[in-house]
Amino acid sequence: MTALSKLNSIAANGNQADGSIIDGKADADSPILVEVTRGSMVESRHRASLAVVDSEGGVVFSSGAFERVVYGRSAVKPLQAIPLVESGAAEAFNLSDAEISIACASHDGEDRHLETVRAWLPRIGCSVSDLECGAHLPYHEASMIALLRSGGEPTAAHNNCSGKHTGFLTLAKHLDVDTKGYIKYEHPVQQRILGVLESMCGLELGDAPRGIDGCGIPVIGIPLGNIALGMARMADPSGQSEARQAACKKILGAMAAEPVMVAGSTRFCTRIMESTSGRALVKTGAEGVYCGAIPELGLGFALKVDDGATRAAEVVTGQILRKLGILSDAQAKSFAELIEPPLFNRVGKTIGQVRAAEKMPF
Repeated sequence: MTALSKLNSIAANGNQADGSIIDGKADADSPILVEVTRGSMVESRHRASLAVVDSEGGVVFSSGAFERVVYGRSAVKPLQAIPLVESGAAEAFNLSDAEISIACASHDGEDRHLETVRAWLPRIGCSVSDLECGAHLPYHEASMIALLRSGGEPTAAHNNCSGKHTGFLTLAKHLDVDTKGYIKYEHPVQQRILGVLESMCGLELGDAPRGIDGCGIPVIGIPLGNIALGMARMADPSGQSEARQAACKKILGAMAAEPVMVAGSTRFCTRIMESTSGRALVKTGAEGVYCGAIPELGLGFALKVDDGATRAAEVVTGQILRKLGILSDAQAKSFAELIEPPLFNRVGKTIGQVRAAEKMPF
């Protein structure tokens, strides 16, 4: 079976109700890709599966059971942003690169993130109270401390998904539909997003496993390889409609122009996009999911760490970018603290490392 036909067969048969691996392999088939050392010993190990594919579904390289059905979580936010641009809403409301970028974000709640969301909402006739994502403290430590010291309370604008939700409200306004309940599966906004996921990932999702994300929107179970296909079709949208092509280029261009808006000043996503000058557009998701688009190669990738560890997902992402030549050996060396980070104890002494496994299969 060729790589292309294999991925297409996933698209045809990928709606496993229980999220198990389609061909019956056990989750244990995910190889150990990341090791965590302490002193002279490997203390912990992380298993992961991944796929790197082109826009036709050809598997460039893979590891583990990439046929498994997973929730893409926040890693698929760039795909979820396509209707915002494709519909004409972004143009109608004159959205900036910063606003389109934060529509793809899991941001840290730094000042610029909050300022962007708070300035965007009134332009569409909404306020923070219209956001249905819930509130939490900023992830950025200094911003969290500043908020608490001021006696302030976190609002929905501080939620790491507030930019995405503001984008959903913008789309609802443009479609002239009720903004209330925009997070519900049956709402026109979510149905528009579902249609985009189906066409970009190459499979019908009406009967796919479904859950609720932390910010309240539906999450859809999709085979890992098909999520990679969706990202590849963003990287190389030449097979899509003219409107879809323009939307994909606009979104990836915004992420490249405003990487801080996608995550935060200290975050892995942002620093990778900055260090590669936008050659790699990467996005994290909860529970050890990571996705990326490589426009110059027309490739997309998706990975899932079995135990949900973000620290492992970042290391694997770094190794994928090294294999693809997006991160040179010199860059990898200069960003060693990013792609194979050291571990420190409470007094700042280096006591271990999160690193690629010695038997990394690619």
